Amino acid sequence: MSVSTRLVQLEDAPILAELLQVNRDFLAPWEPVRADDYCTVEGQREVVRTALDQHEQGVSLPWVILDAEQVVGRITLSSIVRGAFQSCHLGYWVSAAVNGRGVATAAVRDIVRVAFEELGLHRIEAGALPHNVASQRVLERTGFTRFGLAPKYLHIAGEWQDHVMYQLVTDHPG
Repeated sequence: MSVSTRLVQLEDAPILAELLQVNRDFLAPWEPVRADDYCTVEGQREVVRTALDQHEQGVSLPWVILDAEQVVGRITLSSIVRGAFQSCHLGYWVSAAVNGRGVATAAVRDIVRVAFEELGLHRIEAGALPHNVASQRVLERTGFTRFGLAPKYLHIAGEWQDHVMYQLVTDHPG
């Protein structure tokens, strides 16, 4: 397994659209309900453009996950807040084809290193649905600790759903 991550590029839109189409049923229980055009090349171009604009503003780090140089998912640090907070939110997804192979764990480890060592952040927060045990394991394997339950936290799969909340904190950012 050769997992790496990098900044998303507009040229990634076709493969992201294909991955989302192929994995639509696999991802549906864990994602917001999306408009049909979200999974198109043009829809993904717009998603990537927006993500790169947010990156330019310093509020997001939108990456793709690569396995053997092939795009297999996305991982993003969003809602980056500076000042006294120095915190962000983590979100990720991987294709069903690589699910359960340690790809998400490797990608989370990589982005955690960047968050703390390169961006100088102090805290990363992540949430997982209570029944998404696999995602909770990824977070726990990468050092995140559970700190609570957020009732009706996000609108996922067409309904407001609770999330188990995790955080990872460093006392030595940057």
